[in-house]
Amino acid sequence: MTRLWLVRHGRAAAGWSSDPDPELDDVGREQAERVADRLVVEARGATVLTSPLARCRSTAAPIAARLGVEPMVRSEISEIPSPDGVALADRVDWLRTAMWGTWADLGAPWVGYRDGLVRFVRSCDTDAVLVTHFVAINAVIGAVLGDDRLVTRRLDNCSVTILERDAESGLHLLEGGHEADTLVR
Repeated sequence: MTRLWLVRHGRAAAGWSSDPDPELDDVGREQAERVADRLVVEARGATVLTSPLARCRSTAAPIAARLGVEPMVRSEISEIPSPDGVALADRVDWLRTAMWGTWADLGAPWVGYRDGLVRFVRSCDTDAVLVTHFVAINAVIGAVLGDDRLVTRRLDNCSVTILERDAESGLHLLEGGHEADTLVR
């Protein structure tokens, strides 16, 4: 059995509509340290994979340091792309609307994003911590549960969702990440 820990990044220093790639703020850095303290025990021997975005790389850094590994940047676990032509200031409105619907409602480009993400997670054959994003983790949970909604859980920053993968039957949800009254920032 392969165990996968999907970690939502720590709190970002700026919102999705004002900065395309913000770092963590002070709270986010503290959250990253706390989740690293947890995972050094639970995920001993795991690899660390991270989205290329700064908030994920900064969350992954203390986890990887405690586990004694180098984090590997993987574009397959990146943030959901916003539509072409949507201004930075309008991205959050687009996402808030999208989050009330399904992947099918969004259309082929976003279904392709989800399917590629899920295919990558299903291909992980060694224990791994994947530091990624709210929608990305929800996409994986939805695939495991057979739920097409963009949001199945209101995952808090630095929440940990645990999956188990076996070669015969695929992915199983062991633990959903801690939820909060999360707003897309």
